[in-house]
Amino acid sequence: MAITTKMQVSSTPCHVPLIDLASEFKNSEAKITRAILNVLRNTDFILGAEVDLFEEEFAGFCGAAYGVAVDSGLSALELILRAHDIGPGDEVIIPANTFIASALAISSVGATPKFVDVDPRTYTMDPTALEAAITRRTVAAMPVHLYGHPADMDRILDIARRHGLLVIEDACQAHGARYCDRRIGSLGNAAAFSFYPAKNLGAYGDGGIVVTSDVRVAQYVRKARNYGQSEKYHHEIRGYNRRLDTMQAAILRVKLVELEARNAARRTHACTYLSLLENSCVVLPQQAAHSEPVWHLFVIRSQGRDSLRDYLAERGVATGIHYPIPIHLQEAYRDLGYSNGDFPVTETCAKQILSLPLYPELSAGKIEYIARLIRDFQNGHSSGH
Repeated sequence: MAITTKMQVSSTPCHVPLIDLASEFKNSEAKITRAILNVLRNTDFILGAEVDLFEEEFAGFCGAAYGVAVDSGLSALELILRAHDIGPGDEVIIPANTFIASALAISSVGATPKFVDVDPRTYTMDPTALEAAITRRTVAAMPVHLYGHPADMDRILDIARRHGLLVIEDACQAHGARYCDRRIGSLGNAAAFSFYPAKNLGAYGDGGIVVTSDVRVAQYVRKARNYGQSEKYHHEIRGYNRRLDTMQAAILRVKLVELEARNAARRTHACTYLSLLENSCVVLPQQAAHSEPVWHLFVIRSQGRDSLRDYLAERGVATGIHYPIPIHLQEAYRDLGYSNGDFPVTETCAKQILSLPLYPELSAGKIEYIARLIRDFQNGHSSGH
């Protein structure tokens, strides 16, 4: 259906949540319930058989040799860094436009996060900025596949090879995304995923996983997540309690089977948004060549972001802002000495980005409703109303 700027929106609000986990559960309720009951009957609640099976299945899905499930995406990133002996005196370069967990993982091992700006089209790490930021202390680059869009991995990997850097993929928003026909998670030295409930592959609580084809990294993380032991009461290293529990693994196994179809639905919805909002008042996300995003978020930009957000909210449409304050301007990282103006693309994003509803169960009619509201907002503001 063609959209014109003359269209008017119905005066009857249509409730559209930003995400709809209840509908997702309803569609898989029988399978999820059965999986949970099996764990309850088996009573293997900690590192049970479902954890081993999920690790194998998810690693295979990503095209990696090993998967080690942990309690969060943050833990996955931290344990990858520890596996590579990254610590005090080291720098790890990350994009300024990301969730703070990317930086917190680096800080947690005593290393220093070094920020660089992002590409204005994909909002992922700018490879040119990455190379310019490398110093003698730099040991790794951590590209973030933000909003489910792969970073420019060919250029990042080339820079890393030439400078002797590790590449750690922050894939916490990119379950199933592809870059040059390879799955995200199989491109760098190791990758971290999050299973926060709102993710494309979400648990019913916190969870994460490390995927890698480096057996040494996998062995370290497997020990470190479980008090540093490979055999009960035999502690070979100083470890942590960072385990994914069996119940979450069972749930994730059910949902992994459905992930490809659910990602396909997200792509369809993203294409609908892109078509309906073409030549509108908002800046639309772009898909880079050789990339197949999974559209964890559909993020537009608007100079009148806050007014647009209020306008949509008044008409029943929930939105999100990912992320309103860049990490380099957060109080927690004031000591690094960054200031306004250091990363102009990231700072512009923080002022303008708005995440629209996007989830597999979203109907085409509701997407059209949202698009018409945005067009109507544009008309009202252009006519001075």
